[in-house]
Amino acid sequence: MTSKSLYSHRDPMLKKRDDFEDILEERRNSSDLRYALRCYAPVLYKGVAPCKATVLKNMVLQSDQLHYVISQVSKETGETAAVIQEEASAILEEMAHSLQLSTVRFFAFTLSKAFKALFRSICVNEEGIQRLQQAIQEHPVVLLPSHRSYMDFLLMSYILYTYDLSLPVIAAGMDFMGMKFVGEMLRMSGAFFIRRSFGGDKLYWAVFSEYVKTMLRNGFAPVEFFLEGTRSRTCKSLTPKLGLLNIVMEPFFKGEVFDVSVVPVSISYERVLEEALYARELLGVPKPKESTSGLFKARKVLSEDYGSIHVYFGQPVSVRRLAQGRVNRSQFNLMPRHIPRRPGEDTQDFVNDAAYRLVRAQEENMALKPWVLLASLLLQNHYQSQGAGQGHGMALDELTEQAIWLRGLSREHGAFLHWPDHVPPAEVVSSSLSLHRGLVRLSDGRVWLAAGEAEQAGPGEPRSDVSPEERLFSQAVIVLSCASYRNQVLHVFLRPALLATAIHTASSTKKEEVYNSFSFLRNMFSNEFILCPGAAVQDFEEACYVLVKTGVLQASQQEVVVTERGHRTLAFLTTMLDPFLQGYQVVCRYLCEEATEGLTEKQFVPAVRNFIVKLILAGSLRYCEVLSSDLQKNALAALLRLGAVRKVKGVDQVTLKVNKMMVNSLEDTLGGKLPTQKAVLARL
Repeated sequence: MTSKSLYSHRDPMLKKRDDFEDILEERRNSSDLRYALRCYAPVLYKGVAPCKATVLKNMVLQSDQLHYVISQVSKETGETAAVIQEEASAILEEMAHSLQLSTVRFFAFTLSKAFKALFRSICVNEEGIQRLQQAIQEHPVVLLPSHRSYMDFLLMSYILYTYDLSLPVIAAGMDFMGMKFVGEMLRMSGAFFIRRSFGGDKLYWAVFSEYVKTMLRNGFAPVEFFLEGTRSRTCKSLTPKLGLLNIVMEPFFKGEVFDVSVVPVSISYERVLEEALYARELLGVPKPKESTSGLFKARKVLSEDYGSIHVYFGQPVSVRRLAQGRVNRSQFNLMPRHIPRRPGEDTQDFVNDAAYRLVRAQEENMALKPWVLLASLLLQNHYQSQGAGQGHGMALDELTEQAIWLRGLSREHGAFLHWPDHVPPAEVVSSSLSLHRGLVRLSDGRVWLAAGEAEQAGPGEPRSDVSPEERLFSQAVIVLSCASYRNQVLHVFLRPALLATAIHTASSTKKEEVYNSFSFLRNMFSNEFILCPGAAVQDFEEACYVLVKTGVLQASQQEVVVTERGHRTLAFLTTMLDPFLQGYQVVCRYLCEEATEGLTEKQFVPAVRNFIVKLILAGSLRYCEVLSSDLQKNALAALLRLGAVRKVKGVDQVTLKVNKMMVNSLEDTLGGKLPTQKAVLARL
């Protein structure tokens, strides 16, 4: 995929991806100590010599931009420039990395031991590594890995050390710095620590941005950060955060470097270490504070099997080529480079658009394991069994047959599926079920989610001791854990699923009506999924193309009709989006029926959760997934964006002002009770 392909849709079946190599294979057959102590001499950008941490800090503190901001802050606060300079120096001291090869070697040794215990294999596309090696020598490089686990940044450094590439400097949250010993070890392996939010702190922003830009301009090391800003608890891609992306692109905009190469990296886990922790966080259990003692307590995970990891280094994307015809760089020459300025609207639009496209590139190169397909099927079966009041699960043979069908469907939709074709499907299914035995039960040739058995509090404890709420919570942990794997394949089916749902809710088969419904759903869910701004028509055409090519639809200029053989696919696609559709409707219903006048932002999620618990226990809602705080927050963000809810700032807190008529109308439209409004100027 070249940088231009970020802007064009192609036939998903024509996507060419690299092969993988297992880097743990050699580690299992040779000395870890020899590996850690081997000669390490990576080639840097334009052959520059490695820069000591103290030299880098001095370059930042002596920069024109920082001196300018210090003088501005001095004028605003009345403090002397020397005092502000001291403050800047303290911020930098707290923030900066102190990369040391001895610490890197220590991590290389210990991580080799840990990875061999935890994972069956760590597979890397070596062609991607070769492309990265070339990019590092030609231009400053920014690495953008997906973020699903704490393991991500350790893994990235481990892989780059293995292939003798320059180690990245990594943006890490302040919470890691608070970990005794471990925080400093991370700093000495290339982490630099930043606050989660800067507020209006001009000085902090200036120190931070200048530190990152100095590393980038001089090419001392690749800069690595997570475009999503935080780990995704749902394993869906999160809406990209633009702050750091703006910073790393600025040296190019200002002509300080010829180009910047941005490399999207896709990290896929067969089994995520934090799966149960994430599910509990989504249900309102506070996230455990990062601590060294917590790390040692977590050692028991070393006895578990977490399957394989696939890491795919995507095509380096040239910012220069990407910005061609999009950004007028002459605007940056209107004032001296060291004076900070807000980017123009065209620049902001470009960075936002590029961020979405880069996350899409991450998604497309995610290697999907058989379990994500099985999780999708088992979840759908779980909900259908609940709705029909039937017994446990489905026959193992039936699950295998459905998995083979879904494997074919996934490949037709362009999924990067890592299914071992040389192994009989029944063995692949059994192996996946065994790896995820904490989430499923298998007995008498039938398989089902362990959610139904979650009501037992522990060995020998009577069921009567468990309240309905506790039983529901335990069930929801299993369902949300399973849903996190189903979510990994959502990007493959998202646009066709939106179209399938639009066909289901549209008032007729007319193409214009179906598009109106599609456009409404896409707009509604644009906080939930990665949907590039302004690409509604493009997404609709892509979805039509795929479903027509796979024989699900017949489409003319005026009409979209489901074929006889297309009903099974359409039913699967609509069922996949159902939990999200129901979740948004329930949030709308809560705001119309239960929300009080003084409802605050902080009270919103707990109040919605209590409302949903009552509905589920009463039997009027069957989707446990709607208990996810992530879904509830995304629904609120959509309603705020659409103007159905407004934030009202009070003296102490922010309250939510609900337009009940509009919210009620949105709920009815989501449920297909109201026709969607006509889309203006839609070219189909």
